[in-house]
Amino acid sequence: MKIAFQGELGAYSEQALRVYFGTEEEAVPLPHLEDVFEAVESGKVDRCIVPVENSSAGSIYRTYDLLSEHPLNIIGEQYLKINHCLLALPDVSRDQLKKVYSHSQALDQSRAFLSQLTIEEVPFYDTAGSAAWIAQEGNPELAAVASSLAAEHYNLQLMAENIQTYKHNTTRFLVLSKEAVKPQGHCKTSMVFVSKHIPAALYKCLGGFATNNINLSKLESRPTQTGMGRYRFYLDCEGHVDDPALEFALSELEFFTSSLRILGSYPIGYIPE
Repeated sequence: MKIAFQGELGAYSEQALRVYFGTEEEAVPLPHLEDVFEAVESGKVDRCIVPVENSSAGSIYRTYDLLSEHPLNIIGEQYLKINHCLLALPDVSRDQLKKVYSHSQALDQSRAFLSQLTIEEVPFYDTAGSAAWIAQEGNPELAAVASSLAAEHYNLQLMAENIQTYKHNTTRFLVLSKEAVKPQGHCKTSMVFVSKHIPAALYKCLGGFATNNINLSKLESRPTQTGMGRYRFYLDCEGHVDDPALEFALSELEFFTSSLRILGSYPIGYIPE
């Protein structure tokens, strides 16, 4: 299969792809999240994997917006523990380094370690892209914060590993497909809805989950972009959409919403410690 991801080769999204699908499938790097969604919808690729939230930085809002804009199905999730690494050209020592490049979030997440090096931090558009760039430049004064996979791709020296300040830094990825896939085992269901404009609307929307003893694992709101004060809600809960308890909860939810779409039921991913 062809599996799309956003970023350069060596991105954390590619790393998550390899964990979920293995190494036999073809990884297709694309520059923007929009390109990734469109590639699946158009049939240019079979699947894609996209980041949706990080334990340190929070939700990735563009992914949530694209989930409502494209008719794709969530068929799986993958949690990846983020191991930020300091990369440099081969045979370079730390005292030679003067600048370090990476995505602004990766720099922020590695601030405690980088502050000990007393080198200039320079934001870059992508973690793996920064690794590719310093390999291309060939300047021994430049370093990057990226994945160990990026070090392999671009033949860079792995100067330090696990430099992130919070050692449990984890990103959740969603696996998307044009067609739904029948899941096995303990499942999670994701959905997006817009509540009716009535008093206590959200409270009433969530009531059916409480009365049917369904555990909610995520609730996110995003503007509908149709006017001030209008929001859509993304909800993750335990259970499969065909489970009787969840069917009852959804029938009650539908009564209090102006729109409701099930994004997918899929196996619950393992969260690394």
